[in-house]
Amino acid sequence: MTVYVDDAVQAWRGQRWAHLMADTLPELHAMAAQLGIPRRAFQNKSSGAHYDVTVALRAQAIALGAQAISRHTDRERLKAVIATARAQYQPG
Repeated sequence: MTVYVDDAVQAWRGQRWAHLMADTLPELHAMAAQLGIPRRAFQNKSSGAHYDVTVALRAQAIALGAQAISRHTDRERLKAVIATARAQYQPG
């Protein structure tokens, strides 16, 4: 089981943001808690269950064991991770 963080690609509010995803929701929520991200920041979307993280939090997540994945060099792996995140979506 693994937690992943993609490239910081989304510009918003003067920062670049990445997506924190995981093989399971408990792993995802546990990593978010370690990063100090409140549960209310969880994005349960049909596009994939994830948390948005800043570049600084991305680096911290990697230091805590999250696997960095790149939309540039890990396309197939990233597609698989996103598919797993989408499969975890639970309409509310």
